[in-house]
Amino acid sequence: MSGPGEHDLAVLAEQWIDRVGDYDMLLFEGTWHSSAQIMERARRAAAGLVGIGIEPGDRVIVLTMNTPEVFVGYHAIWRAGAVVTPVIFLQTPPELRHILEDSGARAAIVSPELIPLVTAAAEGLDLGLVVAGDVPDGVDALSFAELERSEPGEIVPRADEDMSALLYTGGTTGRAKGVMLSHRALWEAGSGMAAVAETMEARRSLLPLPLSHAFGLNVLIAGLHAQKQQVSVMQRWFDPQGWLELVQEHRLQSSPVVPSMMQMLLDLPYQDYDLGSLESFGSGGAPLLPALRDKVEKAFGVTILEGYGCTETSAIVTASTVAESRPGSVGKPAPHAEVAILDPAGQPVATGEEGEICVRGLGVMMGYWNAPDLTAQTIVDGWLHTGDVGRLDEDGYLYVVDRVKDLIIRGGFNVFPRDVEDALLAHDAVAAAAVVGRPDEKSGEEVVAVVALHPGMTADPEELMEFARGRLARYKYPREVRVVDAVPVTSVGKTDRKAVREMVRGG
Repeated sequence: MSGPGEHDLAVLAEQWIDRVGDYDMLLFEGTWHSSAQIMERARRAAAGLVGIGIEPGDRVIVLTMNTPEVFVGYHAIWRAGAVVTPVIFLQTPPELRHILEDSGARAAIVSPELIPLVTAAAEGLDLGLVVAGDVPDGVDALSFAELERSEPGEIVPRADEDMSALLYTGGTTGRAKGVMLSHRALWEAGSGMAAVAETMEARRSLLPLPLSHAFGLNVLIAGLHAQKQQVSVMQRWFDPQGWLELVQEHRLQSSPVVPSMMQMLLDLPYQDYDLGSLESFGSGGAPLLPALRDKVEKAFGVTILEGYGCTETSAIVTASTVAESRPGSVGKPAPHAEVAILDPAGQPVATGEEGEICVRGLGVMMGYWNAPDLTAQTIVDGWLHTGDVGRLDEDGYLYVVDRVKDLIIRGGFNVFPRDVEDALLAHDAVAAAAVVGRPDEKSGEEVVAVVALHPGMTADPEELMEFARGRLARYKYPREVRVVDAVPVTSVGKTDRKAVREMVRGG
């Protein structure tokens, strides 16, 4: 049997441990985990997976909160030649059932508290269960510790273009689709993010992102490209007060976050904490509105480095660095990616003009799992059509305008929700805003805004409507504003426009 490909992620992990050596690399809920300990556990767990019949190319579900077993499990799956299939734990049984059936997963690594969810979703399916903890009485499963009792074996070889991960999109616009990413794609994307990280001096970071999401997975792989020892403190799940306490206690310097997390931090008495060690935030996963960026940089004294990507591009396409960043821009293309702005006919638009953001390069997905027709619609002549609207300036910086599918056409005029959301967020009382279109007999679609207010502040819908009217073209401002307790977001902090539409259209 030939050896693994040059970009096999299991090989990358072995190169990383040889380079950085053994050190305390991960702090989780008061316990340190060393780099050598994690790798040795992964080697043993990989042999355990092979021992229970996992074969090259098999999909293995990982359904846990953020714990050290996620690191160990991912490395073990890759080392066994299998495919990491991460699933966010905030799934309903029908949603999880769809993923289990669609992926054809052979096994699932789950947290003990998630066993009822998995057993309900997997009824009648042939799915091996591995519990990252103690196995409850009456449950037919192995414990992760049992896998780790195996003697380590060799890496099961995989080629660069073999699938390494199958990630299911959030499904905010419909049923979740499986995105196939190769070993080479994730390797290159991680290298691109690592190159950005190397422009900063930060070596101590706080990791609140779910590692089951493309952004979080990319952060993990970027760490394997690091040339120096990097220390991470990991949260089981994002807890804003706990985040502040950890930064203060461990003098942490950076944190990858999504915009909704930043807003939650602003809503707390952050001034009561010593956050002087903070240097930067990496922002991705959802658009960062200018008003929020300004507030966060002023409040925390950090530089926010924005990036852009999607699951289909292995999470990263462009990134900002300390040396190269422009307000409102998501940076320049990473070394592995090429960006073009195309019109509906697939032709490039002029510099500075808006069009669909299209990407090609080594990080682009292999395609959608079991969906060749959808793949052919999405990847045309080598270009992945993201469905996002953007523009490139004369120096190659990318600016994201909005989602093509979120476009509202009111009276024949195009309205991008983000423009309206920016205007509303400029109001001192507004903490979050989401704008969608509602069918309307007269205008085709009407602009409707759903907003949440900062704690202790008040503003009525008429006031907010007039505020937006003074900042937007007549065809853009919302004709209806609803004040709610919280704007719906997905499990990874993006505005859940599907839920907002249902809220608005449901009356």
